Amino acid sequence: MENQSDTLKLDDEEVVARVLEGNVNAFETLLHRHSDLVARIVKRHVPLQDAEEVAQDVFVRIYESLPSFKGKSIFRRWLSSIAVRTCYDYWRKAYRCREVVMTQLSEKHQEWLEEAVSGESEEKRREADARKEAQDLLNWALAKMSPEDRMVLELIHLEGLSVKEVADLLGWSLANIKVRSFRARKKMEKLLTGQMRDKRRKA
Repeated sequence: MENQSDTLKLDDEEVVARVLEGNVNAFETLLHRHSDLVARIVKRHVPLQDAEEVAQDVFVRIYESLPSFKGKSIFRRWLSSIAVRTCYDYWRKAYRCREVVMTQLSEKHQEWLEEAVSGESEEKRREADARKEAQDLLNWALAKMSPEDRMVLELIHLEGLSVKEVADLLGWSLANIKVRSFRARKKMEKLLTGQMRDKRRKA
């Protein structure tokens, strides 16, 4: 029987073949090899307190989907697509039941918001109170987005992926991604600008 040390020498496609042939233990090699990548993707898109559980869901889906992996794409890219879609499903569920505490933001969200409200002085943005206010504002704006727009917005405007890369990850058409990207960006800008204008009027 082939042990794990044997599978460590194999590339991803060969390990997948071993799993599909009945060597279930070989999947542990894929788990260890790609756990950091999955963790990075998940932590960019879901609240930190739920990241570990979502990452586990990703690997469950990967295992269940192995028969559909035909080796036509790089395994890491295929795996990344499943991770992104799992995060998308997380938000679909969260928006339906509204159980997620929406104030939990990633570092990427915070950095992007500081750019979005760049009309504020550099000195003020450095202050702790201003950062907290900015986080709350982005939280409010993201909560106004649909799960679809949220994922496209994060992948393109926060992570800098191309339209084609996002289409591949989510399994959507290029036209759909382009339209959603444009509309989501405009909606976010309108929401943030409107809120900042209201705050200035009240100040």
